[in-house]
Amino acid sequence: MAKNLVIVESPTKVKTIKKFLGKNYEVVASQGHVRDLPKSQLGIDVEHGCEPKYITIRGKGELLAQLRKEVKKADHVYLATDPDREGEAISWHLTKALNLEGKDVKRITFNEITKNAVKASLKNPRAIDMNLVDAQQARRVLDRMVGYEISPLLWAKVKRGLSAGRVQSVALRIIADREAEIDAFIPQEYYTLDAILTPEGSKQKITASFYGKDKKMEISDKATLDQILKELKGADFAVESVKKSNREKKAPLPFTTSTLQQEAFKALNFSTQKTMRVAQQLYEGVDIKGSGTVGLITYLRTDSVRVSDEAAASAAQFIQDTYGQEFKKHASSSVKQGRIQDAHEAIRPADITRLPSEIKDSLSREQFRLYQLIWRRFMASQMSNAKYEVSSVKISAGDYRFTASASLRSFDGYMLVYTEADQEKDEKKNAVMNLTEDTRLSFDRFDEKQHFTQPPAHFTEASLVHTLEELGIGRPSTYAPTISTLLKRHYVTKEGRNIFMTELGDAVNTIMKKSFPTIVDEQFTANMEGLLDGVEEGTVDWKSIVLNFYPDLEASVKKAEEDLEKVNIADEQTDVVCENCGRHMVIKYGPHGKFLACPGFPECRNTKPYLEKINVPCPKCNKDIVIRKTRKGRVFYGCEDYPNCDFMSWQRPVEKKCPKCGNYMVIRGNKLVCSNQECGYSETKDNK
Repeated sequence: MAKNLVIVESPTKVKTIKKFLGKNYEVVASQGHVRDLPKSQLGIDVEHGCEPKYITIRGKGELLAQLRKEVKKADHVYLATDPDREGEAISWHLTKALNLEGKDVKRITFNEITKNAVKASLKNPRAIDMNLVDAQQARRVLDRMVGYEISPLLWAKVKRGLSAGRVQSVALRIIADREAEIDAFIPQEYYTLDAILTPEGSKQKITASFYGKDKKMEISDKATLDQILKELKGADFAVESVKKSNREKKAPLPFTTSTLQQEAFKALNFSTQKTMRVAQQLYEGVDIKGSGTVGLITYLRTDSVRVSDEAAASAAQFIQDTYGQEFKKHASSSVKQGRIQDAHEAIRPADITRLPSEIKDSLSREQFRLYQLIWRRFMASQMSNAKYEVSSVKISAGDYRFTASASLRSFDGYMLVYTEADQEKDEKKNAVMNLTEDTRLSFDRFDEKQHFTQPPAHFTEASLVHTLEELGIGRPSTYAPTISTLLKRHYVTKEGRNIFMTELGDAVNTIMKKSFPTIVDEQFTANMEGLLDGVEEGTVDWKSIVLNFYPDLEASVKKAEEDLEKVNIADEQTDVVCENCGRHMVIKYGPHGKFLACPGFPECRNTKPYLEKINVPCPKCNKDIVIRKTRKGRVFYGCEDYPNCDFMSWQRPVEKKCPKCGNYMVIRGNKLVCSNQECGYSETKDNK
């Protein structure tokens, strides 16, 4: 029989796919890219058409030699790398590195690693799509040009080890602009006025909000509030009108890469990088008891919300059998959002009948939580809308009007299985629902509050991903590495969930804005993404983009080298005194994060671990709790007075005590949970 060789990217996929195919198929892994631009030089021939100079990646020589042996034994070679432009480029590089010209070589792709999907792909092989390859080459070459031309400038003008990037730099600009907006914000005073009323025959009070007279009126100062209260003194409150209506809350769309990252951040407290790592594991395959290695979700890098007919039919049948006919989605809605890779589907379970609860024992905690989130979201996307009864009431008091409204869920629909992290999970029956125009109201009291307008919120990973996607900057595969690079370079830092600029990031952003305004311009970057998508569609030549881009970049770099002055970034000083020489130690950054070092280097080489305080007292001795790491790098929380105090917790403690038993509480996802498991008390965490 003919010998067939299937080359995939990941060794994990080898195990999953091998069991789907017969003995005449051999499955091997390239372990990602095998060729790339050299690290030691630009690697692009700018004198001759910007041709890239690819070399074998260091350490891949032995692997390629083994792959060549397998190729020689095979009659047919199937390149089964990931179904995106990166995967297409890897397949193309394999044809070059393995000398596959003249061989029977076919490209196959599958959106999920299941037996049906893999076998179907083998029946529908195709040639390598050079448009996808060129789109990846264009991105790689542009990123290399920006990185290798501007980074040495940053090294010379600021400090060594810095980097610039095409998407990274504009993301930094967006964060910096938000920080500047927050710094420049001037709070404005305003007031709200509520009337607390009791409907006749009801024990439950209602809250009516001040509206104004004929049109909405803002209470901008205390004098206005006092005047309104003076005019309302002794006024009778009466129901003027009641408007009853029905509304529907639409079922959510299934996850794309961006929305998965955002919701996993909000609901599970996963960083974008963690979400992608765990999703990759679920896609490539997990060992499930009784089933072997199984791919649990479809491909995780997608900006499409399309669902295959087979998957939709399978979900519809499952919903009908499990919840009832009325919970099925009534009409399919095809949603297009800008430029999407519609060859892909949305992220969904590979098999809807594989319930999270049934495979929980085979998954790690992280895998289970993410799979459950994906399963519930997809299930919800295929279910009917939630329905509400809404009551809007207008209440008169003298010349003024107050309003009250309430809604009551009349049909759960998709909310039977899924509610978003920031969505109200339950609506309690409100006395407002029972009000009629004949209901008498008795006045209880006024509730007046002073407020100040709030500045824009600091970016979180979720809101930054949302903004980048909204502006058309980057693509699904770039969000997580972009944020990761900004953190790794210490251009930004995270405090809790919020992202803040560092002094270093501010210095780099200032240079980029001054010397390379085009590169950090949001519109330019979005337009560039559009051109790169044009390469993918076959309507734009990738070399023309690069050839137009490089001369301007080169000229800007030369001008910046002459014009820019050196920027000095002082190390952050601490109150920790070096016991060897008495200087105040400073915070330095190493491969494993922050550490304390003596500023007297090289005369004094004293260093210490940097223990970051979380501003929570130790429950045992009342000293500060600090962030520590195990030898394997796992984060935990311990007392700064260790070993004298042995307090430790894997979850982040908070200052608040459990109202039920008095023990300290910890953050777990979006909840505060009592550290005493026997107590079991929990409450929703306030993220404001």
